[in-house]
Amino acid sequence: MTSGSNRILDELAKLMTDAAGAAQGVQREMETAMRSQFERLLNSMDLVKREEFEAVREMAIKAREENDALSARLEKLEQSAPNSPASVDAGAAKPAAAKRAPRNKP
Repeated sequence: MTSGSNRILDELAKLMTDAAGAAQGVQREMETAMRSQFERLLNSMDLVKREEFEAVREMAIKAREENDALSARLEKLEQSAPNSPASVDAGAAKPAAAKRAPRNKP
């Protein structure tokens, strides 16, 4: 009788092992389906990837640094030449306020 009991237990263990394998297969299928749904959702939201964001961020930082350097250079050049034609023209470019006599309406 013990051999019959062992056989039943062996079959039960085999059944449980197969069920666990099937459950893992279902889990993988669900993970794959969920991942594809999330990717589709993210693509439809027009979000940028982290790598793209970091690349554009680095470009912006570099551009800002170059802009600051050019501003400092321009300021230094303007201070070194106060009587340059550009500064004289800037002062002359201000229009004088012309006074007109008011018009009489008929």
